[in-house]
Amino acid sequence: MSSDMEEYYKKNGRKVFLYLMTLCGDPNTAEELTQETFYRALRSVNKYKGESSVYTWLCSIARNAWLEELRKRRKYTGEEISELMEDTSPRPDEEAESADGRLRLLKKIHSLPETEKELILLRASQELSFREIGEIFGKTENWARVTYYRAKQKLQ
Repeated sequence: MSSDMEEYYKKNGRKVFLYLMTLCGDPNTAEELTQETFYRALRSVNKYKGESSVYTWLCSIARNAWLEELRKRRKYTGEEISELMEDTSPRPDEEAESADGRLRLLKKIHSLPETEKELILLRASQELSFREIGEIFGKTENWARVTYYRAKQKLQ
């Protein structure tokens, strides 16, 4: 089993890391969560039934790890929260690039509710099918299509 996991890591480790980067935007957190994802996958590899691709299965585990991380972060209070929160004041380089349509689009994407934001990023950056996205969320392919369409409408 551990040789299978090594193979899964070689084939999917970078993609899982990039997926987590789309969720958290922090390379250190994404790296920690990637390691946590493969640790959890190793512990539960016997539960993998092959009904979805290995990558989709790993993304489901990664998403759950990220959601747990968010719950932990919300437990912090006072100064700890201010340390965790991102500085929202515009940086000089962002002000210079604010005219760029891509930056505006990214800002719009990040203003979407978490599920819609994640779905848009999975579709755009990871190029996952609606079926794979549905599997990650534990929903149907049709749910993924409709949610994606509605999120896209909000962006326009």
